[in-house]
Amino acid sequence: MNTSEQLEVLQSFMGQEFTASPSPFMRWLKPVVLSAERGKLSFQYVVRKEMANPIGTLHGGVTAAIIDDIIGATMFSFNEEYFYTTVNNVIDYFAPARESDVIIAETNILKKGRQIVNAQCEIWNEDRSRMIARTYSNLLKTNLRK
Repeated sequence: MNTSEQLEVLQSFMGQEFTASPSPFMRWLKPVVLSAERGKLSFQYVVRKEMANPIGTLHGGVTAAIIDDIIGATMFSFNEEYFYTTVNNVIDYFAPARESDVIIAETNILKKGRQIVNAQCEIWNEDRSRMIARTYSNLLKTNLRK
């Protein structure tokens, strides 16, 4: 599948839950595709009960997982021959999201080298008036072929 085909698949789900992911975890997260272009994705999620911590807010680990998952999905827009793995995620948590809240995750690949990729992801509340979290992440090219 080439870059335009991968992008076309994502774009064909605009406004819909992305059920075509090969990742069982992404399918569990149930993202809705808001926008997709090379090096940038925007997904919407509903915070479900099983994503919450004991006080009813989005669990920090689920926030980190959303970030890692959408950044990984963003890498597919480059049609790389090899998989990339996350080296680090530096996450700042700014505000809570509660069960039933709609949140939006947006990625941007800041620098793509031959071996290392630097990415950013921001998670916002639905009207984008409050940032939930922001991360900077580095990914490393592996020797595993797609």
